Amino acid sequence: MIEHVTQPGWVAVEEYLSAVVVHPDPAHQRALHSAVEAGMPPIEVAPNAGKLLRMLVQMSGARRILEIGTLAGFSTIWMAQGLPEDGRLVTCEYLPKHAQVARANVDAAGVGHKVEIRVGAALDSLPTLVEYVARQGAFDFVFIDADKENDSNYLDWAIRLGRPGTVIVMDNVIWDGAILEPERDMINAPGIVSALEMMGKDPRLDATAIQTVGAKGWDGFALARVLGP
Repeated sequence: MIEHVTQPGWVAVEEYLSAVVVHPDPAHQRALHSAVEAGMPPIEVAPNAGKLLRMLVQMSGARRILEIGTLAGFSTIWMAQGLPEDGRLVTCEYLPKHAQVARANVDAAGVGHKVEIRVGAALDSLPTLVEYVARQGAFDFVFIDADKENDSNYLDWAIRLGRPGTVIVMDNVIWDGAILEPERDMINAPGIVSALEMMGKDPRLDATAIQTVGAKGWDGFALARVLGP
């Protein structure tokens, strides 16, 4: 496993940007505190990334969001806040305990009416969303932030459950530079590499990737647009 090492300067800048530009609200803070209290790993997105997700939802005009990986609902809240009142977000969470914490957090944030949490392995839940899409319409925005081994599978499902123009964001695609040395983390890095290669080759996608540094160390995200089925 990779040890994600950070630098004091990266953390200080991130905290500055969060306080001066991002302005997380009490609902975001509640989600972070509840994750700590529940003993969850501190792997949620940073506040500036959370707000980026919300802004991407707003700028894309998304009405239906799919999230793969809920944890305590921190990113869920940010994205749901970017939806219109009649928008919907379906999020897949493997662990019932995490889903219970997330449910309380999205409800406390006032966005619970927009959010449906599906509990269980995402690769079991995603096929059931084919019927959901047939009834409600394709997902306009997909955020992938779950086990890295299945990133390519999640990406394929994001395309299949989306439409031309659907925006896909995949977190943790740099993984402390292990994408260049997958042997440093043979559990996660090969899955990330596979997904990045898919983004670069799959004719259904147009994509890019961005490096970031901060409290989570050296990492980044990929951003893709679905071109067609």
